[in-house]
Amino acid sequence: MTRFYSLNDYLKDTYGEKLYKIAIDAGFTCPNRDGTIAEGGCIFCSAGGSGDYAVRRARHTDIQEQLAAGRALFGSKQTGRGCIAYFQAYTNTYGPLSRLRALYAEALREPAVAGISVGTRPDCVPESTVTMLVDLMREFPDKFVWIELGLQTIHEETALFIRRGYTLDVYDNCVSLLHQAHIPVVTHVILGLPGETQEHVLSTIAHLNDIRTWGIKLHLLHVLRDTDLAKLYAQGVYRPLTQTEYTDLVIACLEHLSPDVVIHRLTGDGPKDLLLAPLWSADKRNVLNTIHHTMKTRGSYQGRLYTERHHS
Repeated sequence: MTRFYSLNDYLKDTYGEKLYKIAIDAGFTCPNRDGTIAEGGCIFCSAGGSGDYAVRRARHTDIQEQLAAGRALFGSKQTGRGCIAYFQAYTNTYGPLSRLRALYAEALREPAVAGISVGTRPDCVPESTVTMLVDLMREFPDKFVWIELGLQTIHEETALFIRRGYTLDVYDNCVSLLHQAHIPVVTHVILGLPGETQEHVLSTIAHLNDIRTWGIKLHLLHVLRDTDLAKLYAQGVYRPLTQTEYTDLVIACLEHLSPDVVIHRLTGDGPKDLLLAPLWSADKRNVLNTIHHTMKTRGSYQGRLYTERHHS
């Protein structure tokens, strides 16, 4: 029994094969770091801007080189014929339209690239950028464009504490704009944020059901070296989730999610040279196996507790 609708399932259903993501660092920054909104970034974000696993820009400056280097990392893995160019590091719509278009087009021109996934913030996706993406999809009709938005939580008190830098209505308006353009949205949610209970998290999940996010990434909050969260952890102000707590919370999210939402990620593994806590998260295979086994034992599956809400 398939217990949740994974990205691999979606790709095999749609493209007939598994596609691996190649994380790219295109040289962007973030308005939450460069002084436009703030300078410190979110309290959990490392200096790599969530792109710690991206191909190193210092070694490979252009997109074609990064894609080639990324494919080489897979070695003997059965990657299929195609891959996804994942613009991951920092905020990947934060720049002049001409530069954005040139970078995306460079990736889409690669024969092995089935499409691009662009990680960004909802306050950095103006209508002009969406129009450019629509034009790009017309130019490459056989390829896809996804937008990944770092929401993390719907709760404004938490958002202020983690210094997210925008309000929920900004996210909602961005998703509406992308829906109108028929651009799929993948929403990032962090589990284990300071002060958040399961009730907080499930409220976020209910909102994502209502707004019809196409995909979701569930992340464990990692304490990484040289971040403000690391200071709170050292002071005993923040306690990370245990593996049991995280497993239970992930399963609760899946059970309340619409069965149509594509699950792009159930956890993440922080860079081992930066990870302070929780150390159990470093064994990603064990984390995922535990989630799968627990769901099977409980007879759990995505959408088990999902109830569609209707609004006037």
